[in-house]
Amino acid sequence: MLRTFFLFLALVSGFGAGPALAADMPPDALARGTTQEVIAILKQDKDLRNGDLTKVYQLVEAKILPNFDFNRMTQLAVGKNWPRATARQKEALVTEFRNLLVRTYSTSLTAFTNQTVEFKPLTMKPDDTDVTVHSEIRQPGGQQPIPIDYSMYKTSFGWKVYDVTIDGVSLVTNYRSSFASTIRQKGIDGLIKTLAERSARGGAQPVPPRSGS
Repeated sequence: MLRTFFLFLALVSGFGAGPALAADMPPDALARGTTQEVIAILKQDKDLRNGDLTKVYQLVEAKILPNFDFNRMTQLAVGKNWPRATARQKEALVTEFRNLLVRTYSTSLTAFTNQTVEFKPLTMKPDDTDVTVHSEIRQPGGQQPIPIDYSMYKTSFGWKVYDVTIDGVSLVTNYRSSFASTIRQKGIDGLIKTLAERSARGGAQPVPPRSGS
């Protein structure tokens, strides 16, 4: 289930519009329009299909990461322990959590085959700044569709994803429980070390974070 989660997280979060265009687009249009682009890249690029992780990391960096707010995601995942962290620890937590997510769904992204994505109509008011974009993964063979919801909020740089829920399971809530357990046992530095160790188990290195990512 977790593998499926990150496969589709990576796939349908592939918002590829340029900064100026993305800032003006509604959240559902941004997601729907560029999902097709990511699917096309996956189908056409032989290296991606063969599991070239270095190239997958580059695809993730270019098409996915700019539209996630990793600072907010990390803060929500760390929860009540966030205020206890020093500035250095907060920076390290964001970096390591980001690296972990990149590794996890980059690896899963190579498993994409012939699933399709359907976005549901979005009802929002002109002054809404926090919305949920509903989508559904259609699988071959008549399998039950998988609902995926994107929690997004509006910034001066456009809409950003800060949580993803698949079949009722929130990414942020899922990590919050394990993070809290690790902090109780090992402290905040222990969580940072644990995240770094989990990331280090992967193969090629992710693309270094951009400033503000």
